[in-house]
Amino acid sequence: MELEELLNSFDRTTANVEKLAAVWNRASGFIPRDVARGSHPEYDNLSRAWLDLLPGLPPIDGWTITEGLPDIDALGQGFIDYREIGEPPFALYEEGERPGKLLDEYRYRLARARRRAVRDRLDALTMTIDTSLGTILCEIDPDSPAKIDHPDVVVVSTALAEIDRLFGDSAQRLGRWGNFRRHLRFSEGHDWRDIATLDWPSIKTDIDAITLAESDPLPVPAIDLGEAASGELAGVATLALPWERLDDDGFERLLFDLLRSYTEHENVQWLMRTRAPDRGRDLSMERALKDGTGGVRRERVIVQAKHWRARSVGVKEIATTVAQCEQWQPPAVRGLIIATSGRFSADAVDWTEKHNERAALPLIELWPESKLETLLAERPHLAAAHGLR
Repeated sequence: MELEELLNSFDRTTANVEKLAAVWNRASGFIPRDVARGSHPEYDNLSRAWLDLLPGLPPIDGWTITEGLPDIDALGQGFIDYREIGEPPFALYEEGERPGKLLDEYRYRLARARRRAVRDRLDALTMTIDTSLGTILCEIDPDSPAKIDHPDVVVVSTALAEIDRLFGDSAQRLGRWGNFRRHLRFSEGHDWRDIATLDWPSIKTDIDAITLAESDPLPVPAIDLGEAASGELAGVATLALPWERLDDDGFERLLFDLLRSYTEHENVQWLMRTRAPDRGRDLSMERALKDGTGGVRRERVIVQAKHWRARSVGVKEIATTVAQCEQWQPPAVRGLIIATSGRFSADAVDWTEKHNERAALPLIELWPESKLETLLAERPHLAAAHGLR
């Protein structure tokens, strides 16, 4: 099924849910809370309308609402019966509230299904905006009062509109959506600076909330973990990870999530070296450095992912990457992390140490597989989420 067709189905289903909610909002006023007998013509019509609307709720993972509204005459009689036997009528209260609870359950499942449907597309659009913002800021004067005429302006505007469409009502918009649109409309140099530093990071937080709200569990064995932990265990724990399970894109996504897991890493973004032969994506972030007096200094760091298993990263690749950092300035790039699922050659390590001893910018950090495995050992949930555990 096409994504647009599925979104239209979600939208129509949401409309049907709201129609049912309106019916229930009116009908709930007729639900007896004490001894009563008889029904009411309006309630009877609301019950018929409820049944008419139920076919508009398609199954979600095999479940949907099939029950009609309660029989209020039977409920009223039930209160009489409970009073005669001297028992509290808790079951009747629950029956009278059941339609509202069923609607809440369906809303939850509908929002969850929508988040599942749009997650991958949201990831792609996030990368698109990250890449375009990096290109725009590199090629314009952020203090220019003139309206920016750049081909990526349309790319950003179109991507933001699609993100808004994908969101629907599946998550709250707490970020600076209105500010982003206003800055797009004026589109001067300072507007794009505010988009990149203020508006877009806040919207990415909303996008992250969709992923974080995903409740589909990872597969686990059918065991009692407490009982298993109390038994005699064989073998040893290992840091080694099966990197071959990841493709280039999967390795980059793992690195992206790992970087974001550190509180001192802010505004982690995808970038794209458009002139790179392998079309490899870099990442950008701001690293917050705190001193003992409470001061905070932020430095811009470029991170390059190299999912190389067959050969080591050599001097040529590192020197080329250092030279390419120029294309991502301003602001100045003060740090460069090269992360690989393999290793660095001895010459590459020696070249990097000499470069750093000269205090030349950017300062280079080499993250071989052993470094990544140590970092992921501290965050095993990330390794598991990406299929490495």
